[in-house]
Amino acid sequence: MFVKHIHIRIKIIYGLFILFFLLIIFKVFYIQVISYDKLNNLAASLWNRNLPIEADRGTIYDRNKKVLASNKTTVSLVLIPNQIKDKEKTAIMLANILNVSKDDMLKHVLKKTSMERVHPYGRRLDFKVADKIVDLKLPGVYLVKESKRYYPYNTMLSHTIGFVGIDNQGLSGLELMYNDYLTGAYGAIKYTSDAKGNKLDLTENYVEPQDGVNMTLTVDYELQESLERELSNAMLRYNPEQALGIIMDPKTGEILAMASRPAFEPANYQNYTTEEINRNLPIWMTYEPGSTFKIITLSAALEEKKVDLDNDHFYDGGSIKVENARIKCWKAGGHGEQTFKQVVENSCNPGFVALGQRLGVETLFKYIKAFGFGKKTGIDLNGESTGILFPIDKVGPVELATTSFGQGVSVTPIQQITAVSAAINGGYLYEPYIVKSLNEPSTNGVIKYNKPKLVKKVISNDTSLKVRMALESVVNNGSGRNAYIEGYRVGGKTGTAQKVKDGKYMVGNYITSFIGFLPANDPKVVVYVAIDNAKGITQYGGTVAAPIAKSILTDAIRILNIKRPGGDSEKKYNYTDKKYVKVSNVLNMDKIEASKKLKDFKIEFTGSGDRVLEQSPKAGVKLFEGDTVRLYLTD
Repeated sequence: MFVKHIHIRIKIIYGLFILFFLLIIFKVFYIQVISYDKLNNLAASLWNRNLPIEADRGTIYDRNKKVLASNKTTVSLVLIPNQIKDKEKTAIMLANILNVSKDDMLKHVLKKTSMERVHPYGRRLDFKVADKIVDLKLPGVYLVKESKRYYPYNTMLSHTIGFVGIDNQGLSGLELMYNDYLTGAYGAIKYTSDAKGNKLDLTENYVEPQDGVNMTLTVDYELQESLERELSNAMLRYNPEQALGIIMDPKTGEILAMASRPAFEPANYQNYTTEEINRNLPIWMTYEPGSTFKIITLSAALEEKKVDLDNDHFYDGGSIKVENARIKCWKAGGHGEQTFKQVVENSCNPGFVALGQRLGVETLFKYIKAFGFGKKTGIDLNGESTGILFPIDKVGPVELATTSFGQGVSVTPIQQITAVSAAINGGYLYEPYIVKSLNEPSTNGVIKYNKPKLVKKVISNDTSLKVRMALESVVNNGSGRNAYIEGYRVGGKTGTAQKVKDGKYMVGNYITSFIGFLPANDPKVVVYVAIDNAKGITQYGGTVAAPIAKSILTDAIRILNIKRPGGDSEKKYNYTDKKYVKVSNVLNMDKIEASKKLKDFKIEFTGSGDRVLEQSPKAGVKLFEGDTVRLYLTD
């Protein structure tokens, strides 16, 4: 019995030993196989150190690969506190170079961490400052590569491109909206240290950073430069509260240029107010459009066959009564008897009230919404507003009348130019966009490509043709004559909108605007300009905004290589207009006869004699009256 108990105990002890060894084997297996990666990483973290290397943000280009935003290589200060031998001395020397207090620097030097980034005064240092730090040869003090955003054209496209913060993260505009694409992945210099953080004399490994994705915009740098220049000139000339402009390809919805004033410097955004840096006026600002909105009423009336521009007539006595309201024409006494084509040319409010009445509430508002008003256009920029329309159940006869000529509704500039593009391009409403493609940084392979996006067909080709003809007539014969360009078919419409404050219309404070396009027979470019409260000039869209748009359209002819179209219609001149006159051929004429032929010009004679040998410019060229013609005389 006693022997039997001994055998049982031996078996139990033996089994326990086997179980113990099995547990040890299992633990070793668990450590070496199952948890190897985890434990190896934990161990490595005790002796591996990384000095981070920042990647470059993606470069932003215009449509022709002109760089609009790029990067400058800088360095930033990083400390390994455990490697710093004399912390007091190190703090004093670095503080002197960085122009901060010793106490501020000691907070970083004494930090109980494996690595300390000196922020913000140690970030993105000037190379002269960096060289001074390198010369100190202080242990535990490192300079690592960082990338600083660089905007080569200062304020150009500032609200659209946006800006980045101290950590190179996008904070506004495209920099924010596409931050995940533009931001690259950090690289590092990997080295080995002991348990105290002291660097060991072992091989260092370099992990290359991955640069961000590049971005190509639909913007044309030269057109953008033209728009920016003209808005800056307008600010100097008229001292307005604000100014803005958009240039669009009417056949695709591509934004060719976009700008607003006041602008700001993205590299120094801290020097500006939140309102100044965040308000991208072309997509954010809402206001009553005034007469540029009449293009929508005109399009609807033509599409619904409510008017024959050449054969239907309207008598304008200076005002029209709608219920208890009397709506006045801008011209005292009115325009008298007109065709509806002249109603458009003269921007006659009572005439457009009549068109709105012919359409009725349901039909007019159907077209207004079809053209995209009352909702966002969908442009690929943040901060877009929707504008405001009357609720249709609140629209009575007076609201219908005022809406017909652009009063009582609130729209954005991007809605305006998008809708007018549809009115003149054959009736196709496109979604506007400004990012053409996203490209892989090393191979330039396309990651994402944006194509024109058709929203809907809003009017017929025939209606669109009639709209273009009517708007060309506005420039040739009507309120838009200051946008006329000799030899080119320009269409357009002026706008003069009274501003509202605290529910009341302000006196003598207007937003003057002009929307123009060319060639009128086949539009290649459309320009919208709006000036808020111009000073020192009569505030009409035709006197303030139209000349600005003309300058931009004139630049566009050269930049886009727009050919002179055939069949251009002649401008009807008022007595105040400066006229173009064709230069006559006076070669071989005597001096007196040549002077009579060129009576509309100032003549400069060169050489001796009485007979014309050469003339400049040559015969057939058109000049303004009073311009100079040079005649070279001979015996």
